[in-house]
Amino acid sequence: MQARQSIIVVGAGVFGVTTALELARRGHTLTLMDPGPIPHPRAASTDISKAVRMDYGSDELYMSLMEEALTVWDQWNREWPEPLYHEDGFLVLSPGEMKPGGFEYESFQMLQKHGHHPQRLNPVTLKSQFPAWNAEKYGDGYFNPRAGWGESAKVVERLVHMARTAGVIVRENLSVVRLCEDAKRITGVLASDGERYKADIVVLATGTWSPLLSNCLAEVITHVAQPIFYFRPEQVHLYQGGHFPVWAADLSKTGWYGFPATKDGTVKVSNHGPGRKVHPDDKRETAPEDEAWCRSFLRGSLPSLADAPLASSRTCFYCDSWDGNFYIDYDPDRPGLVYATGGSGHAFKFTPLLGRIVADVVERKPNSYAGRFAWRPRGRETIKEQARYQG
Repeated sequence: MQARQSIIVVGAGVFGVTTALELARRGHTLTLMDPGPIPHPRAASTDISKAVRMDYGSDELYMSLMEEALTVWDQWNREWPEPLYHEDGFLVLSPGEMKPGGFEYESFQMLQKHGHHPQRLNPVTLKSQFPAWNAEKYGDGYFNPRAGWGESAKVVERLVHMARTAGVIVRENLSVVRLCEDAKRITGVLASDGERYKADIVVLATGTWSPLLSNCLAEVITHVAQPIFYFRPEQVHLYQGGHFPVWAADLSKTGWYGFPATKDGTVKVSNHGPGRKVHPDDKRETAPEDEAWCRSFLRGSLPSLADAPLASSRTCFYCDSWDGNFYIDYDPDRPGLVYATGGSGHAFKFTPLLGRIVADVVERKPNSYAGRFAWRPRGRETIKEQARYQG
């Protein structure tokens, strides 16, 4: 039987809250700290929507992980007071024929390999089923019905409620100034209230702020801002879930993806590209050229959205690992410190399983997925697969 330990989880985004919840259920004593109100307005997971899909090109591990996560999303929809995962599907578009090696082709093939049934599209079927799109621009692609989106901020709120019910001590508006350690190990944290909080283990789950608390992470993680726009189209019926699902349009080249209209008629459009390097405490504002860039894309792809009024905009700060994979492991040199970070813009969809993976790592139990996320030094720089977006 695993010995009961006192554990502090720093950061109450999806990594942190699911970790605290899972470890509390396993009998440990948990404190969850966050520097702001929860959901934190600057956290990557705080938004109206995030994509939930298993389409990952040829990367079978992420697809398998997501297949398992989807069953929990279904379970949560049944158990929670209101469903927060909406299975509207995922539309993947290619301007030319999908070809081997490309994200669209490899995702389509992997879905079929796993027994799923994505619908192959052409300009005729695209125009008839998804009329908002410029069918002359996209000659190929597919629709995967086993996908959708989650109301991300509400999901975090619900998970925090579950954590409190499970006995987690939740401390809002309490920042961690630094980690505390003796000559042998991490012993807790010094918080912004001047108090030292002791713990057997500290889990660092502070997203883009993580490298500020651990220089070790600064070598493998960068802070990147990606633009998000919220439009209010007049023809909102064109952008509702039945014929306007979550989408990705030539993703590896353009970076553009988006979501169906919410109940109040808001259509979210985001980009997952190189982004721009930022400091975690920078303002979350988009630049005028970002909006012009977005509208230029929309004119060629979603013409009726190109001139729609802009309700608001912001940037999402990614915690980008050098290879696009998460970091879930013990610090290699400081016992008692565990990392649960490096979301790289695609972690939210795995919310149902993140806490289990981190908890297994904390308890040093086998986990079939943890090896991908184990500590690793920075390797040869590669171009990350553009499909790994969170949205």
